[in-house]
Amino acid sequence: MNPSPEPAGQQRTKPRLSEAAKTSLGKTHNLFRIFIVTVLGAFFVYQLDVSYLWLTGILTAASLVIGVLLLVRSAKLKESRLVLVGTISGLVVMVVMVLVILVTAVFFAQIQDFQACSRQAITGQALANCRVQLESSLPGLR
Repeated sequence: MNPSPEPAGQQRTKPRLSEAAKTSLGKTHNLFRIFIVTVLGAFFVYQLDVSYLWLTGILTAASLVIGVLLLVRSAKLKESRLVLVGTISGLVVMVVMVLVILVTAVFFAQIQDFQACSRQAITGQALANCRVQLESSLPGLR
């Protein structure tokens, strides 16, 4: 059985938010936007060039701080489930990014040589030679 449609005057609407709630929600959304930009910025700067590892580290640290602030704010104020899920996902990505940055810092010279070699590689064979050169330069993989 289909329920009978409600009369036009009795439609369900969201309760109106107070000015304080609107301001709080706006701050949370702006903080979430900044968090997303820093997460994406850290990822894309890392992809750009390993020489910018310092900038990637700064963006990653900023993302972690903003993410934790946003996580606390979302949990405490219970504003938006989407923001909470997005923040948790972004923080997981940033934890992985921290591991990538640490490994890159340890093997900085080898990775920088590989990037320079792969930029000049025109063929697949040249790129394969760059990979072999990287593998032979890493300790413990011989």
